[in-house]
Order: sequence, then C-alpha cells, then structure tokens
Amino acid sequence: MLLTILGCSGSLPGPHGPASGYLVEADGCRLAIELGGGVLAALQAHHDPFSLDALLFSHLHPDHCADFTTLAVTRRYHTHPPHDTRARKLPVHAPVEAPERFARAYAETAEELLTTDLSDVFEFHALADRGVTRVGPFEITAVRVEHPTESYGFRIAAGRTTLAYTGDTGPCDQLRFLAQDADVLLSEATWTHTGDRPPGRHLSGVQAGSLAAAAGVGRLLLTHVAPWTDREAVLAEARSRFEGPAELVSPGAEYVVDEPVARVIGGHGN
Repeated sequence: MLLTILGCSGSLPGPHGPASGYLVEADGCRLAIELGGGVLAALQAHHDPFSLDALLFSHLHPDHCADFTTLAVTRRYHTHPPHDTRARKLPVHAPVEAPERFARAYAETAEELLTTDLSDVFEFHALADRGVTRVGPFEITAVRVEHPTESYGFRIAAGRTTLAYTGDTGPCDQLRFLAQDADVLLSEATWTHTGDRPPGRHLSGVQAGSLAAAAGVGRLLLTHVAPWTDREAVLAEARSRFEGPAELVSPGAEYVVDEPVARVIGGHGN
C-alpha cells in the first residue's frame, strides 16, 4: 500500500501547499481521499485524474472538498478523455448530502441547479457508521467521528496492511476502534494543546499522540496542521505521548505502508 500526501494544510490551503488530499494505491488501484483546495493540481503532478478508481470524502467542509467542482469540469468537458466518463462514472463515497451540496457548488444559476446533480459522471454512495466498502484490494470501514458536521474517519485495509485516517475530529471513543493496531495512523493535529480549545472539532498534538499510544499503532503521521500553528510544537507534543515513530507529513511525501512501520520513499516529511 502506497500513501501519497497531495495536501495537508489544515482548515485552508497554506503558503506551502494545498489543503487536505491523499492518494492510496495498491495492486494498481487508486483511491483518493479528500479533494481540498489545490489538491487536484497536486494530483495531476502524480497521475491522470481519470485513473482514479474511487473517491472518499470524510466530510463536506471546503478544505476537504473544494476541488470537487473542478474535477467535475475535468470529467464533463475534457476534450480527449481516455474513456467515456458517462459510461464509467467515478464512485464517490461521502456523507449523504454530498450530491446536493456538490451540485449547488457547481451550478451557476438556480435554473441550472434544477437539472444538475453531477450523476452523469459520478456515482454517489452515502457513508454509514461502521459501513464497509470494497474498492479493488481495499476494504474501507467508515467510522463516525466527532465534528460539527457529519464526519467520518476511515480504516483502510489491503491484505494484512492497515492505514487509519482520522479525518477531522475531536477526541471521541470511536477513534480507538478506528486506529487499533493500524500499521500507520494518519491523524489530524490542527493545533497545540490548551484548555480553551472549542470541543468536538479537532485534535491537538497531545491528543493525536495519546491516541496512537493507546491504539498500539506502528507509526504516527501528523497532518491538517493549521498554517498559523507551530508545526514543530505539534510534533513535540505528539512525541511526548507516543514512543513510536512520529512525523509531520508534507506535500509530495510518499510512504509505503507495510508491517511493522511505514517506509518513506519520497517528499519532504520530517
């Protein structure tokens, strides 16, 4: 299983890269997770967007899905697509409101909205808590997490290898199930740890590190750090609670997710 970091800036694109976006590959199958601002451009630097086999959205905040409308333009209006995008619709696994929300973001007028649902080139599937989806070699379990909108983390298994991704979440009991014994935990860590953070929104470095330790993961990768947050302080917090390998991800970094730990093969992870 290969994990590529397309973007990892928390809450909005940052000065050094796109918002949230990740690519997971195994046995020739390509699964994109999130498509925040700037991520489609980053994806094109690695692969043809038409080569995706499925797309996952943890939730529908813009920093995780803003580039979906540009992908719709690509799939609808590319003059030389490698295949018929209406005959081979791209599966999209997302919260239940995704078809309507994406159509509203795409339509230019109220009249166009009446005839636009994007189902001509996408095939939408609603996520459910503990629901299992299979895409190629991947078995994907969605886990409902704590955030102001309908939000999920994903547990992605291929053979004996497991990647856990928290999505955006505050501390909650479900995270232990999500991350338990995962080879790699890709965890958001938006801010440093203080007592006045709004509850039920995001994790601190302390909370991400504590989760990794409690779940017994092989490696901790920290993502979704806000541009105004001290990244090194977040990393130091995580390492204070988790004794295993822990690092900050960066755009372009690639990780082979295998047992017992991930192996970095590219990019500029710390």
